[in-house]
Amino acid sequence: MADQNTNSGETLLFLTDEQLRQGAEAMFFAYRGFTADPDRILAGLSYGRAHHRALHFIHAGPGTTVNNLLNMLGVTKQSLNRVLRTMIDDGLVESKVGRNDRRERHLYLTEEGAALERQLSDAQRARMRAAYKQAGPEAVAGFRKVLESMMDPEMRRQYHRLREGRS
Repeated sequence: MADQNTNSGETLLFLTDEQLRQGAEAMFFAYRGFTADPDRILAGLSYGRAHHRALHFIHAGPGTTVNNLLNMLGVTKQSLNRVLRTMIDDGLVESKVGRNDRRERHLYLTEEGAALERQLSDAQRARMRAAYKQAGPEAVAGFRKVLESMMDPEMRRQYHRLREGRS
């Protein structure tokens, strides 16, 4: 008779390397699905995922600084500057000089930038909504807990600050 702990994710206290590998593979394929719709939209504009992430986090925190965005995205200054320069030139993002520190640049989405961000987010939310509905509320809560547990402590703090800012 098979041990219940090896067949049930609810009571599983120990995972084999193969089960962990399967979980990692599921995350890779889910990420591909999660980014597929926005990738198609962005390709038509000659943008990539870095543009999408920047749009997302500027939308989440209007007025965020370039340094804050650098820390959140974990990219090089040179890479972010290329992305921002393109989006500023294309009229999606506006950069304003800081009131207290004139060296700071605060970032805001323009109406056009907000419309693109909404289009990209709508596509991802539709996919997530369908998956969450199929999985059920307990699975959704467990999934969120797993994701938060995988975050490095500083990333988890940033994630919680973002969530609190929307409350």
